[in-house]
Parts: sequence; structure tokens; C-alpha cells
Amino acid sequence: MTQSVAQGAAPAKRPSYWSIISKNFSTTVVDSIRTIGRSVRMLIMSLVALVTDTIRGRLQWKEALNQVWYMIGVTSFPGILIAIPFGIVISIQVGNIIAQLGADSLQGAAGGLAVITQGAPIATGLLLAGAGASAIAADLGARTIREETDAMRVMGINPLNRLVVPRLLAAWIVAPLLNILVIAIGTLAGYLVAVGSQGVTPGAYWLSFGSFAHPVDVYISLIKSFLFGTVIAIIGCQRGLEARGGSRGVADAVNATVVLSFVVIFAMNLLITQVTTMFFPMQVG
Repeated sequence: MTQSVAQGAAPAKRPSYWSIISKNFSTTVVDSIRTIGRSVRMLIMSLVALVTDTIRGRLQWKEALNQVWYMIGVTSFPGILIAIPFGIVISIQVGNIIAQLGADSLQGAAGGLAVITQGAPIATGLLLAGAGASAIAADLGARTIREETDAMRVMGINPLNRLVVPRLLAAWIVAPLLNILVIAIGTLAGYLVAVGSQGVTPGAYWLSFGSFAHPVDVYISLIKSFLFGTVIAIIGCQRGLEARGGSRGVADAVNATVVLSFVVIFAMNLLITQVTTMFFPMQVG
């Protein structure tokens, strides 16, 4: 009788494609929101730990300086290599457009401001994400897989204070320095191309640059790089400390760190650019 009932039972209804897609989409959205929440929580806890460790004299300065030295070593030369072609390309493209309008004297303003306000912060963020944050995720991920972070907790050492805070502090130091380097090299490269191959006089180039560029442009650029460095360091630390599944988990953490950092950099740059354009419109000095 049991077999007859089983044979007469209706087959299980297969889920529709729409239900599968909606379920996967909702799961992805929820996981993304949770990841953002954990990252924000880590940032807040890191700031609190930074303040408390500084007051108590327990800040890991040696580890922070080691991270600063490492980040400078892996990003300074690539930063120069990125800044030179970036400045040249901007100078050529802007020069061709401005030449058709008969406003060659404005090339310094257009090229210089493009490097300062957009090129340098983005290049800084991408370099820190590709070299610095990936190294952070790989290091912390390997420590997590080897259960070193669990051993720290057993000994009463908070991995946040020992590992995350020094790397966040290093990113704060390196990001503005790298940003200044890219600004200097990119602006100089654009100037040499404009003067050497496009017939712009040095005086006209720097006069237009000085007329439109203001210290607030440099400040905004430095703030951008500072924020990019903060987000990149937190993403790298968060992904590294949550790595699971052996060496494959470390590789996934590094890959996720780079991808998320790139997406966040461009999204933040768009938002900051819109806000700064509203409150600090371009003016002729």
C-alpha cells in the first residue's frame, strides 16, 4: 500500500528560474550589507583602539613603520610609472581639444587640475589596492589559516590592536605621500609635453595653472587619498581575518580585496567629486 501511495503522489514542483534568481539576488544583497556592516564595525573599533593604545603608550609603532616602509617600496616606483603616461596622455588629449578652440593658454589649467583632482587620487587608490591591500589580505589571511589570530586571542592579545591598527596607520601615512608624488610627476610630465611638442610657452602654462588651481584642490586630493587608504586598509584586514578554507581561502580573500577596493574607490571618487563640485566650484584666481 505504501508503494502505491508513493507511486500515486504528485512529483515535487521544480522551482522557477525567477525564484532561483530572486533568491540568489536577495542572498547576495544581504551578504553585501552584512559585509559593509562588519567593515564599518571594524573601522570604528580600530579608531577606538588607536586612541586607547596611543593614550596608554601601547601603539605598535614598529609594526606600523614596517608596514609604511613596505607600502612605500611596492607603490612608489609603480606610482612614477603610472604618473608619467597619465600626465602625458592628459596633456595630449587636452591640448588637441584646446588647440581647436584657440585657447592654448588654458592647457596648464586643464591638464594640471585633471592630474591633481582626479588622476592622482585614483592612481593612489588603485596602487594601494593592488599592492598594499592585497598584501595585507594575504598576510592576515595566512595568519588566520594558520590559527595565529586564534592563538593571539587565547593569550589575551586582540588581533585588532596588534595587526589592524598598524596597517591602518600605515595606509594613512603612505596614501597622502604617494598622492603628492603622483601629482608632482604627472604635472611635470604634462608640462614637458605641452612645452616641448605642442608649442605652449612655459609662462602661459604656469599662468593658466595658477589662475585656476587653488590650495583647496590639493587639499581635496589629499583628503581623497586619505579616505581611499582608510577604506582599502579596512577591506584588506577584514577579508584577511575572515579567510577560511586553506590556501584557496587566502587566494579568494586577496581577489575579493582587490575587486572590492577598485569598486569602492571609483564609487567614492564619484561621490566626493559631486560634493566638492557643489561646495567648491571652479573659480578664476
